[in-house]
Amino acid sequence: MGPLLALGSALAYGIADFGGGLLARRAHFAVVALLGQVGGLLATLAAAPLWPDRSPTASDLAWGALSGVGTGLAMAFLFRGLGRGAMSVVVPVSAVSGVALPVITGVALLGDRPSLPAWGGIAVTVPALWLVSRNGRGGGSGTGGAARDAPAATTDALLAGVGIAVQYLALAQAAPEAGIWPVAAGRAAAVAAVAPLALAGRARRSWAPLTWPLAAGAAATGTTAAGALVLYSLAVQQQLAVVAIVLSSLYPAVPVLLGLTALHERVTALQAIGLTGAAAAITLLALG
Repeated sequence: MGPLLALGSALAYGIADFGGGLLARRAHFAVVALLGQVGGLLATLAAAPLWPDRSPTASDLAWGALSGVGTGLAMAFLFRGLGRGAMSVVVPVSAVSGVALPVITGVALLGDRPSLPAWGGIAVTVPALWLVSRNGRGGGSGTGGAARDAPAATTDALLAGVGIAVQYLALAQAAPEAGIWPVAAGRAAAVAAVAPLALAGRARRSWAPLTWPLAAGAAATGTTAAGALVLYSLAVQQQLAVVAIVLSSLYPAVPVLLGLTALHERVTALQAIGLTGAAAAITLLALG
């Protein structure tokens, strides 16, 4: 059941990422991000009292809040990186570092000991994520022009990966008895982290033309992302955190597949190889 929950988390996160990406074409990314986090916060606050396990300690809530800070930092650095450099570099670097850092931490500090098949799956996941995340347009940037500052964009991508790692590792420390209150605490912290981006500069001016359908869509993507974290928190209770993190981190494959089926986009040869590698990684990690 653990691998299925982690894969469900990847699916939900991928859907949220896909939806958020579409909405960010129509509104400022920070506004979409903030509305998404608010939607996730409201959804988890509504569901938390109904959850069977709901006895969080202060430590559980603190871990959840730290996870949310990781979410906010990841979004901030990822979006800044996309504004500075090529998407085909920023996205895969953040995805790979976001899975590699938790694996190293889990093995070195948390005592996780994956089996041999699981190690094989982990080894396949890193290059698979890199290939899947590459869009084949190395010269394009998040703002549509040529990459202006590739070293700075790569640094932003690495920092975004650190945020992703903090998100997963911190949430894994919350006790099962806490229910989904740590996820709710994380959404509150993420709102606090993203709000300054959405309420300043050009983002502040983009609130005026915002429509209710767009706002509702953004909130829905955040609710879906919060659901992904709930599934992930359940997954880490049933298997090694390293395995749950790696499986949940396969979410970049989902927007690629949705782009292929829903938007009729073309998948590059490298992305096809990456998707095949991701399927192999899932099999190995499930066997492990």
